[in-house]
Amino acid sequence: MSPAIATARLPAPESLSLAEQVAQMVVVRASGHLFDHEIRYPTWEADQATLTQYVEELGVGGVILLGGSAAEVGLKTQALQAQARIPLLIAADVEEGVGQRFSGATWFPPPMALSAVADRDLGTALAYAEAFGAATATEALAIGLNWVLAPTVDINNNPDNPVINVRAFGDSQERVCALTQAFLRGVQTQPVLSAAKHFPGHGDTAVDSHLELPVLPHDRDRLEALELVPFRTAIAAGADAIITAHLRIPALDARHPATLSAPILTGLLRQQLGFDGLIVTDALIMGAIANAYGPYEAAVLAVEAGADVLLMPGDPEGTIAAVVEAVHRGRLTPDRIVASVERIWRAKQKAAPALLPDGAGHAWEHLPPPPVQLQALAQPATRRLATEMLTASMTVQGQVPPCPASAPGDNLVLVDDVVGCRFLDRTAAAILWPQNHHYQLKLVDTQACIQLPHAPELRPSLVQIFVRGNPFRGTQGLLERAELWLEALRQADCLRGVVIYGSPYALEQLRPHFGSAPYGFTYGQMPLAQSQILQTLLPVQGTTLNREFTD
Repeated sequence: MSPAIATARLPAPESLSLAEQVAQMVVVRASGHLFDHEIRYPTWEADQATLTQYVEELGVGGVILLGGSAAEVGLKTQALQAQARIPLLIAADVEEGVGQRFSGATWFPPPMALSAVADRDLGTALAYAEAFGAATATEALAIGLNWVLAPTVDINNNPDNPVINVRAFGDSQERVCALTQAFLRGVQTQPVLSAAKHFPGHGDTAVDSHLELPVLPHDRDRLEALELVPFRTAIAAGADAIITAHLRIPALDARHPATLSAPILTGLLRQQLGFDGLIVTDALIMGAIANAYGPYEAAVLAVEAGADVLLMPGDPEGTIAAVVEAVHRGRLTPDRIVASVERIWRAKQKAAPALLPDGAGHAWEHLPPPPVQLQALAQPATRRLATEMLTASMTVQGQVPPCPASAPGDNLVLVDDVVGCRFLDRTAAAILWPQNHHYQLKLVDTQACIQLPHAPELRPSLVQIFVRGNPFRGTQGLLERAELWLEALRQADCLRGVVIYGSPYALEQLRPHFGSAPYGFTYGQMPLAQSQILQTLLPVQGTTLNREFTD
């Protein structure tokens, strides 16, 4: 690190140029991979040269990372902080733990699993939620992430919701509030920021806001009694940020969606609910906003409405210019921008204590970033916590019989898109464990052109279905294909067992097609979830389990 970087001080917001102030309100998206050729979404994720420009030249306030290994992210966050004149907020959507996004760290089941635990033992669920929050914050901090974009506090009371679904803590107000409080207590054991989402409530929608703008038709009384309650709870519990929902609520604002609505962000969230933390837009590249408003007008409207942070604008440089121009034209006041920067400063002081000498206030030294603590990742206790949460939330009815070696059956695995499937590889339990029981792999996804075979061609089959809320594509195509296979196998008396990974709503829809076949359900889809449920549903009698499946 250069001496200039090491001795730079955080300036007073008023001493920055207007463009520099606005740049601090922008959080750009980048891949966690170190090398450009590994970037998975080049349309959305800046390459290294562009990211360097955003950080060093534009002076953006933060970066949100997706993909790569935890070790790569640790190196990348160090490099980014070294490039930045003002320490960055570095965020990630890690609602299921750091391993959800970055390999090598711990991948937990989705939050709705905790609601299933609470159905059996609320105290255990609350303890798990708090430990889950603490583990997520610890592993985030270990690789240089200082902003955990969680928890999701929407009440998922619409089973057809393609966006929230199992990301929520449940479908009841009381359950979501209790688990939200516990999770936030855990996060607050570490100096990282939290973010409750998606205000003022995205749970009762059936339209994918990545593509279109949902409408929430409820009146003000209903919103006060249900959707807003978890946000009041999160604010009281100390949530550092609130992320907006891209949806229209005519009862609150007949003209603009929530992300761009002054009555909702300023009138309701800031003034009525008394929230003084960061108001953050959901990703501005999402179709619900971008399709109707474009990148520049959307950003200006969001700031007019009360947003402090513009998350993932499609054109960061153009977005900064558009907000600056809005100030010059009188649509926004300079004081409005300074107010947001001051909130961002407070957040950075909390999120980067390792960079701040004690008592330095607003003039703190920008010291070298702390070293990556890879030894804090995927510790045995954290892995045990994930295993316990999976085991406590799964359902198993009966046991699947093995096939004889002389007459093997089929291990029919149905997924939405096998090419992009992160949790299925040659060593995954969903593939190897049935193979040990003489069920031979047959992969089917919604992109395949496989026709349903005639009954004489069917063999005894274990059916494994990986299905959960699927932004951009939905799940109906996969569910329809699953129903066809299940019904054909059941009628041919070839259905030996079923495993559903992910959505309890899919289980409910598909359950009538199981007949009397044994079945299992787990909220997780990762290899750990596969091994936990398959060991119970397809036990090995009288032998020691392979260590590969007992971690």
